[in-house]
Amino acid sequence: MRLNGRLGWGRLRRVSAVVWTAVGSLAAWLWLLLGQGLFWRTDVRLPPLGEPDDWPSVCVVVPARDEATVLPESLPSLLAQDYPGRAEVFLVDDGSSDGTGQLAHELARTHGGLPLTVGSPGEPPAGWTGKLWAVRHGIGLARARAPEYLLLTDADIAHAPDSLRQLVAAARTGGYDLVSQMARLRVESVWERLVVPAFVYFFAQLYPFRRIAVAGSRTAAAAGGCVLLRADAAERARIPEAIRHAVIDDVALARAVKRGGGHIWLGLAERVDSVRPYPRLHDLWRMVSRSAYAQLRHNPLLLAGTVAGLAVVYLVPPAALGVGLATGNAGVATAGGLAWLLMTATYVPMLRYYRQPLWLAPLLPVTAFLYLLMTVDSAVQHYRGRGAAWKGRTYARPDTALDES
Repeated sequence: MRLNGRLGWGRLRRVSAVVWTAVGSLAAWLWLLLGQGLFWRTDVRLPPLGEPDDWPSVCVVVPARDEATVLPESLPSLLAQDYPGRAEVFLVDDGSSDGTGQLAHELARTHGGLPLTVGSPGEPPAGWTGKLWAVRHGIGLARARAPEYLLLTDADIAHAPDSLRQLVAAARTGGYDLVSQMARLRVESVWERLVVPAFVYFFAQLYPFRRIAVAGSRTAAAAGGCVLLRADAAERARIPEAIRHAVIDDVALARAVKRGGGHIWLGLAERVDSVRPYPRLHDLWRMVSRSAYAQLRHNPLLLAGTVAGLAVVYLVPPAALGVGLATGNAGVATAGGLAWLLMTATYVPMLRYYRQPLWLAPLLPVTAFLYLLMTVDSAVQHYRGRGAAWKGRTYARPDTALDES
């Protein structure tokens, strides 16, 4: 009797653990739905503001390293900006081996438009990531023109002809020191369709866009592909020197500006697109894993917490539904099914924004599992001491890994 009692109690404890895990996952999703800044909504776009009384001068800074494959699609879009004020483009050829600088000159001669200056910063000194060293050089060249605003944009970003006009209008009439748009990433290959919308979804979950613009809120982030920054705000925040070693430079930049009293805004882009392809899972894996552990500040406790959190939030719901149905436990099945339903429903707006089929929404646990593996792999690479390699440049110290997507 005593043995049977122990076995029964052990079975009860195991069942209770399964029930509480499923209920905990459902509770997490209820909180994410209502308490995380409505992160799942995709309606944070540039507001329809009026045009300013005068159009300030703008210098566009484009760091570029071995970007000859994407430059023909992106650079002409910058040169063709329909901007009423004075604007100039500074492309920084960061030690390219594929003729990026020469191609930029040829594109400028062919397409015309805004004036283009091509500079080269040389190899970055210790303590600087390559991209931020290039940005520093570009800002240095731009300062000679005394611009009121700087547009920091990546070499793979294509802008609609009125992009700069809209960014400046939003910043000027809205009183923002930094206005950033999350460029619409490419979603053409099978892996891009599965992984890319989730990338933006997870980013918004970490940094709810609505909270970023709230003065006094601690949430700060930007999207490095498209950042319009007041020049005086950059000086106050000591950009880029203050973030010279940052792995995730766009988030670090936004934090520095907000810490300096700046008013910042981030939203989804309508007509700003990344033209960089990620056709294979390997390409997307590299994009995520080279900075994922840096996001966790190279902290093993944060890594463990993140892995556990991803498992409870994204993997438990379908598992609980399956276990509940298989064992006839209605409570577990209901909690798991409702959590999975909430997860699916919150992902639908992002899929619509990316114009993807809605049947991808229930597959979010699969994508989350891939991101879990990418995060663990990022930590493994860090502790193996391999450093970060990007476009032929290797950093000996893992904590200076580069985020140059």
